[in-house]
Amino acid sequence: MQAVTDIPRAAGQITKPLETSDNDIQKYLIERCLANDSKAQYQLYRQYADAMYNVCMRMVKDADEAKDVLQEAFVEAFTKLYSFRFEASFGSWLKRIVINKCINLLQKKKLLTVSVEDSKTARRLTEHEQDDSYIDYEVKLVQKAITQLPEGCRVVLNLYLFEGYDHAEIGEILKVTESTSKAQYSKARKKLREIITEQKKSLKV
Repeated sequence: MQAVTDIPRAAGQITKPLETSDNDIQKYLIERCLANDSKAQYQLYRQYADAMYNVCMRMVKDADEAKDVLQEAFVEAFTKLYSFRFEASFGSWLKRIVINKCINLLQKKKLLTVSVEDSKTARRLTEHEQDDSYIDYEVKLVQKAITQLPEGCRVVLNLYLFEGYDHAEIGEILKVTESTSKAQYSKARKKLREIITEQKKSLKV
């Protein structure tokens, strides 16, 4: 099994035959990867690398660490490709690996501080945060504010808003209860409003 970094950059591209669906091409590429075809590995890597790098950056914030996590995730994906059953898209399966790698990194750095609250406390917090109205601010201002959130809240916010996981799935990923995930999301939105309000005051917007 070749590491991602060993795949030759000059490898040619596997072309799509006429009247062949994208799903068929993806299945073919995966089958070729399972046969240790470096050309297919590189094409699959190139197809998903940018999107997965963006996921890494939202989670870990540091460009060098994001690149390292991305490489580790692809190596694991290619190593465990035999376990992919085509029950979901390859992109969804790969993103779960990427996110788990990001969370592992944050946990190792002791930055991920999602507190395990009891259900009553979590419910109280979510009941106070039922307003789902979207915070209509400049995109760049919001992105900057998100990077200033505490790690636990920021991870939950990213998983919910940007990666499309629901709170039950987030609870499973982070090994917390669904209500705790909802509470962390509510805290994140509240803190986000506070940060953006302060930023706007300083900018006199």
